[in-house]
Amino acid sequence: MNNLFTLFTRFANSPWYWLMYVAGGSGLLGVALYYQYRLNELPCVLCIHVRLWIALLVLVGVAGLLSNKFREMKVLLHTSVVLIAVALAERSYQLLGTERGFVEGECGFDIGLPSWFAIEQWLPWLFRVETSCGYTPVIMFGITMAESLMVMSVMMLLVALSALAASFCGNSQSEIR
Repeated sequence: MNNLFTLFTRFANSPWYWLMYVAGGSGLLGVALYYQYRLNELPCVLCIHVRLWIALLVLVGVAGLLSNKFREMKVLLHTSVVLIAVALAERSYQLLGTERGFVEGECGFDIGLPSWFAIEQWLPWLFRVETSCGYTPVIMFGITMAESLMVMSVMMLLVALSALAASFCGNSQSEIR
């Protein structure tokens, strides 16, 4: 068990950890765009919120790649990933709850961001709300996008919490190169 923790600590303190978030987040955004533009599954406000959090995750991953040598920055970035995972889990829960009917709330076309951060006007092809909330498409094996996002965000939260703990244990000699 100690060897597994040591291996995870080395991974969490390596550039590969941050590359995982850059590649994974970029892949998720690519899948969202595929569903939007090829399969005509238009995004709702909750879907756009998920996209915003994933885009932030990619930016944090890039920052992690660029500043992996600075311990204080690593701790800040690991904390950021934990907070992003919590926000993703909350948005995924709202999306799943709306789909299944156990959460009721307003789900209109207003993205709810301040006017100075008009991302839906700057990048409308990625962040414009185009439909109201209701259902999410089936990805595969009867699993919907909301269900997969919920599982993914909880798993990401567990990994991020473990990586945050590992960031206090790691040192530059234990990094995977």
